[in-house]
Amino acid sequence: MTTYIIRRILWTILLLFLISLITFGIFNLLPSADPALLRAGKNPTPEAIAAIREQLGLNHSKGHQFLVYMRDLVFHFDFGRSQINDVEVRATIFDRLPNTLFLIAGAAIIWFAAGVIIGTISAIRRGSLLDRLTMGAALVLISAPVYWLGLVVTYLFSSDLGKYPLLPGVGTYQDAHGFFAKAHTLIMPWLVLAAAFAAIYARLLRSNLLEVMGEDYIRTARAKGLPGRTVIKHGLRSAITPLVTVLGLDVGILVGGAILTESTFSIPGLGRLSYDAIQRGDLQMIQGTTLFLALAVCLTSLFVDILYAFLDPRVRY
Repeated sequence: MTTYIIRRILWTILLLFLISLITFGIFNLLPSADPALLRAGKNPTPEAIAAIREQLGLNHSKGHQFLVYMRDLVFHFDFGRSQINDVEVRATIFDRLPNTLFLIAGAAIIWFAAGVIIGTISAIRRGSLLDRLTMGAALVLISAPVYWLGLVVTYLFSSDLGKYPLLPGVGTYQDAHGFFAKAHTLIMPWLVLAAAFAAIYARLLRSNLLEVMGEDYIRTARAKGLPGRTVIKHGLRSAITPLVTVLGLDVGILVGGAILTESTFSIPGLGRLSYDAIQRGDLQMIQGTTLFLALAVCLTSLFVDILYAFLDPRVRY
């Protein structure tokens, strides 16, 4: 077990290094606007551009810049400074991170619970009208883009624009104070973000549960006369295991920012930060948010792998 965990940690470290190398190459070796020119403003003098390049460390070779960047990243967890706003990337990311985590946590609870309940009911009543309706609705939600669904929900239910003003409108999150006030403003974003994921989880669980219910041990349990709820409970425990992997990866990806949801509802999270950085051409901020996303995905994947090793001894080998 210890060997397995150490091996996974070493692979994760190697993967993070490769991602850092590739990300640095994309943002520093490929043709792009000179950060010194973006920082200098309109009609800069050559002396001002040279001073800015020296201040940002752009006058050194790319290899030297990468080594300095990796040194700061490894030993100080420093993503550098924004070349546009002259603020620390790490401080900005950590300032926006709680908003993104709050959005993800609520949405994840909704989509996982809804996916398990709907998938289980659909599998139990396979071929019924309820099964067809739930799977049809799931297909529609999977096909609906987040930004479109967000605009539709805003038009229908927001307090400022909606025909049925039941929920807080766009941009109210920043003005809310306190846990419950902020949670109230996130009801629409939670539902919109959770819709497609809940549909995917429901279809995945339905497929897994139908396969598990045909296994020999389930048929044996039924033959022994165990109650139907007990049989379904045992089958659900086996069928829900793959959802743990999917949940870990989905949450890891969203930690990097639910860009469409945060942009649609004006939530100041990591996704909105990435979007604004792209709009301004802030390469250092984009690079920092990209590496933070990669770190989140790698760590959640590592956590899921280790969790699997505890749940299923076969994984250790």
